[in-house]
Amino acid sequence: MARKQKVSVALTAVLVIIGLVLGVAVGAGAAVVYDSLTFQSDEAPKTVVQGELQIHFLELGNKYTGDSTYIKAGDVDILIDAGSKTSSISVIAEYIDQYVTDDKLEYVIVTHAHQDHYAGFTARNGSLFDLYEVGTVIDFALTNQEDKGENNMYGRYLLELAQELEENEDPAAPTKHYRADEWVSEHLTEDGKPGAVELGDSGVKMTVLNSYYYTHEAESENDYSVCTLFTYGDYNYLFTGDLEEDGEEYLVQMNDLPEVDLYKAGHHGSKTSSSAALLECVKPDIVCVCCCAGSAEYTDTNANQFPTQAFVDRVGIYTDRIYVTTLWDAEADTFRSMNGNIAVITTASGIEVVCASGDSRVLKEWEWFKNNRTWPANGK
Repeated sequence: MARKQKVSVALTAVLVIIGLVLGVAVGAGAAVVYDSLTFQSDEAPKTVVQGELQIHFLELGNKYTGDSTYIKAGDVDILIDAGSKTSSISVIAEYIDQYVTDDKLEYVIVTHAHQDHYAGFTARNGSLFDLYEVGTVIDFALTNQEDKGENNMYGRYLLELAQELEENEDPAAPTKHYRADEWVSEHLTEDGKPGAVELGDSGVKMTVLNSYYYTHEAESENDYSVCTLFTYGDYNYLFTGDLEEDGEEYLVQMNDLPEVDLYKAGHHGSKTSSSAALLECVKPDIVCVCCCAGSAEYTDTNANQFPTQAFVDRVGIYTDRIYVTTLWDAEADTFRSMNGNIAVITTASGIEVVCASGDSRVLKEWEWFKNNRTWPANGK
């Protein structure tokens, strides 16, 4: 069942051309600055790329920090989270429509029940569940959210999910739903470890990692985050949602984590995540931070604004290849692209980072960083 209206070939071609023109313009020095609240969908920066494995970290069309990651592994399309507001839905859909050719997402992973991660699945009309067929939904096993009413975001998520499960008209391949703990239990290896699944013929494997807080209550909603590891040959890519230090310690204990080529910074580069214990284990080479750098959305304390000084101190020991989606410009009272939509592309030649803003500088090279953060003395 394809409930999403098809995008015409002509329109798709126009979007691709716009994306390429934007990339050239920005690369030539043009400033891409959006208004202080949101940009219109036809202003959203594009990143049209090719690669055997593509991982895209999306800007979300507003000044608010949130997560949405699109992964294309061959013909398999995966969406991890859909923040930061319901107004981000059109931005996310327009972006991934450049790559999703059949209106179907083979996997949707919803890490935890915070607005900045799952708002896009909760709209009463036109949620991402309405726009795409979904093969499998994997979501958080537990939550501290109690209000299941339709006027509450968690209640609307449950309603939209139920409708997605009910409305799939293909009896041969209905939409499946797993809580994270259920998925792990059904995919254990012979030695009791979380098992990987092949993503079509792409050669990419996906593992839903085990976590203590899939089955135990946590004080922080963040610790319920669904955590995943993708592998492609010798390359490894780690996603931990907003998992905090306590949850990260269990993650290290309960899984055989490899050193990783890519790590999506936990909790937007917060001081509460990307702990020493996790980083010592995975030793990331590339780190992508989905946030509005320097925004006072959560705190007025400069050092604790995303990405925090504590995050820089810990991650900088292992790599300086840190990329950030969006920047808050306090002087102009607006937000603009930092690296913009970030695409991490893996081919037989290796890994390439493509930044839609046209500016591929790593975090420590930005003026914002030089004015607000310090690089660790023992950093890379």
